[in-house]
Amino acid sequence: MGCIGSSQARNEGGVKKKKITKPKPWAHTEPITRAQLTNMREEFWDTSPHYGGQREIWEALRAAAEADLKLAQTIVDSAGVIVQNRDLTLCWDERGARYELPRYVLSDPTNLIREEGQ
Repeated sequence: MGCIGSSQARNEGGVKKKKITKPKPWAHTEPITRAQLTNMREEFWDTSPHYGGQREIWEALRAAAEADLKLAQTIVDSAGVIVQNRDLTLCWDERGARYELPRYVLSDPTNLIREEGQ
């Protein structure tokens, strides 16, 4: 039984909003450098609209992936993104389009090669 002061936030459609979290630590199949990771991310974001869905939602997801958690939550809520997995690896838009984000765009791998000066 919920009440007005309930801590479970809901959007206009009555669907409970999921609070996003940082992705769990993960390791790439082989150690990679920051430059390689950046190239992988740029390639994904450059091609993401071709996976389907709306360009505006992809742009919002990129902004959320690159922001701190509080700002990321605001971005996905404002864009009307329906978060299925709290780490943003699987989301939907209000039209039912699916958006899958690979872990490498959401966080650094544990086996990232630290270059001198970093």
